[in-house]
Amino acid sequence: MKRLILHVAGLIFLAGCSTTKHLPEGEILYTGQKPMVVLNRSETPVGEIAMEEVEAALATAPNNSLLGSSRIRYPFPFGLWIYNGFQKYEKGLGKWIFNKFAATPVLMSTVNPDIRQKAAVNLLRDYGYFNGSVSYKTFADPKDSLKAKLQYTVDMRNPYFIDTVYYRGFNQRTTRIMELGRRRSLISPGEQFNVADLDGERTRISTLLRNVGCYYFRPDYLTYQADTMMVPNGHVQMRLIPVPGMPTVAERQFRVGRKSVYLLGKQGQEPNDSMDYKGLTIHYYNKPPVRPNMLYRWLNYQGYRRKRQIQDSAGIARQRSVQSLYSLYRQTRIQERLASVGIFRYAEMQYIPRDTAFVSDTLDVKVIAALDKPYDAELDFNVTMKSNNQTGPGAAFTVTRNNVFGGGESWNVKLNASYEWQTGKESSSLMNSYELGISSSLVFPRVVFPRMGDREYDFPATTTFRLYANQVNRAKYYKLLAFGGNVTYDFQPKATSRHSITPFRLTFNVLRNPTAAFDALRAQNPALYVSLRDQFIPAMEYTYTYDNASVRRKRNPIWWQTTVVSAGNLTSAVYRMFGKPFGEEGKKLFGVPFAQFLKLNSEFRYHYRIDKNQMIASRIAGGVIWSYGNATTAPYTEQFYIGGANSVRAFSARSIGPGGYPPEKNRKYTYINHVGDIRMEANVEYRFRMIADLHGAVFLDAGNVWLMRKDESRPNGEFTLKNFPKQIALGTGFGLRYDLDFLVFRLDLGIGLHNPYDTGKSGYYNIPKFKDGLAVHFAIGYPF
Repeated sequence: MKRLILHVAGLIFLAGCSTTKHLPEGEILYTGQKPMVVLNRSETPVGEIAMEEVEAALATAPNNSLLGSSRIRYPFPFGLWIYNGFQKYEKGLGKWIFNKFAATPVLMSTVNPDIRQKAAVNLLRDYGYFNGSVSYKTFADPKDSLKAKLQYTVDMRNPYFIDTVYYRGFNQRTTRIMELGRRRSLISPGEQFNVADLDGERTRISTLLRNVGCYYFRPDYLTYQADTMMVPNGHVQMRLIPVPGMPTVAERQFRVGRKSVYLLGKQGQEPNDSMDYKGLTIHYYNKPPVRPNMLYRWLNYQGYRRKRQIQDSAGIARQRSVQSLYSLYRQTRIQERLASVGIFRYAEMQYIPRDTAFVSDTLDVKVIAALDKPYDAELDFNVTMKSNNQTGPGAAFTVTRNNVFGGGESWNVKLNASYEWQTGKESSSLMNSYELGISSSLVFPRVVFPRMGDREYDFPATTTFRLYANQVNRAKYYKLLAFGGNVTYDFQPKATSRHSITPFRLTFNVLRNPTAAFDALRAQNPALYVSLRDQFIPAMEYTYTYDNASVRRKRNPIWWQTTVVSAGNLTSAVYRMFGKPFGEEGKKLFGVPFAQFLKLNSEFRYHYRIDKNQMIASRIAGGVIWSYGNATTAPYTEQFYIGGANSVRAFSARSIGPGGYPPEKNRKYTYINHVGDIRMEANVEYRFRMIADLHGAVFLDAGNVWLMRKDESRPNGEFTLKNFPKQIALGTGFGLRYDLDFLVFRLDLGIGLHNPYDTGKSGYYNIPKFKDGLAVHFAIGYPF
């Protein structure tokens, strides 16, 4: 065995003498690129996109590339050594090593810089740089003539801009529709020439025409003629014309006729029975798996008939039902609705002409669908670093029953559990801090109550009924049992806006098994007892979310979310009807006190993109909760805290605040005291690409929480303008992100700059020891 290992090691050593030993005759080993030279770089947004495309077209990773980089290589070409040393073996261990570890040399002929050069020139022209050019040079390795690098030179020169756009060659009705929609054109005069916009404009016009009945119109039926001779230098005149031979049926309007749905059996069986529901023919196998009224609601506006007033031969005005025009928008909305219901494995819509000669202008609609499996199961497992310096795994198991009542409803049961143990000094190894929970939700893909008229609304909406129970055990302190339920309506009337309304949410918190340590703590802090006592939380909630990241050509997206919660006020209003003052303390619900507060929480994010490799991400967040009436302290679960992997990263969560209140050094588990009624937080982060998918970040975080009222047990915790500047916790740091597009792994090192409380050290930088101001966070996803 030792001889075999020595033999393999010797072969690898000998192979390291050369990486070009077995190159085909006349070939050169490609070893990467020198930095690209860009002349007359255009600073326009289109120019930046053009350079991104050009760089991608020219980039080629050599052997032993570092994370796919075209320029940076790690020093040991192990794969090439194996290739050269073990190529001769046709069987045995040597062949196995070759197959497993050898890397095929990247040759200059396979890189083919001539083809890449031409592709880059075409990309420049696509983005309006008609006079741009691309060239390259080859640099041979001075130590080995069979190795070489490439260096590309890109001369962008001046871009061309659109002067005018004309429509020619269409019939009068089509031209009128196109002119009326010109205000939404993507190629308006004065904008930079861009083939991507030209293609987008063809799609936009095709969609515009298809939305008014032109079912057979396609973007391919449109073409452009560009003229740079009729206008001054640097501008181009555009004409949009139909392609030669465009069929006349493309500009003809069609109406929607009969509708039918074919529901396949569980094993894909063809329907063997049918029924008619309000003009909708439903074909099914054995029995309908979906209620007819729901199918009609999901499809109702596609075949909608409108009333038109006409005069008969006697001159009497009468109303006649007229079929609606075909609309691509309506077709798309139906397809989205069928997909969002979540019960179909697939659903296909077909539009069938009444006759192949197109004498009739009617298209019959045929929907073919197959239902998905009735049950889904999902198991999630994670290992997390807890905010209170505790570490522990958690798991969740969910079972979902789809199409419960035949109307797309889903019912799920979720079990979740986690435990944790203290990782700090002087901590117990007993895993006696855990959470157990069970919840059940019934989700309707529509508004259940109140009904929004007979016609279905034209946007996604869901109604969720949820019941839950959670058992929380906080080490050395207490157990908290929380159970309750809520009803939530979610609406998304626009792609950028989402509304969530919870008209009813009732939670009952029960404090169980408080320890002597907790009794001593709440004796010092009465407000803590009030926040954790047995109580009801009857609340109403509204959340608005705005997110324009999906908007086309939105370079710097904005995300904004605001939540308003009112708890106990409706209950107090009922008491007021029976003569009790609205703000009276001691009111009870079923013999138990209930919380009464107003809560506002808002967060705003703005991402400023510098170029494809750099971005500045910023966030500002704030919240306030005002408790009154029954109690002047909000429930513990509703109060604010900061710190942690997604907040002020120089501090762990619940480790600072409120205000200038310092942590208690002589007491373990002090995280329980660091919550407040007011939250202010701001973050800014400079993100940059390092190599391939590896990104870096430098950040600055600031924030704190405060109390609305003075609390003797937490001195300096209340909010005052005088102390506000020095009570802002400040931290900086840097991090690494491995961005796979669908998943981001993040590692951040936070460095404290200022503690919001008196540490005994003078000056703004008041961290007693540098190492005490360090915090490491590993997380999934970006913080904001």
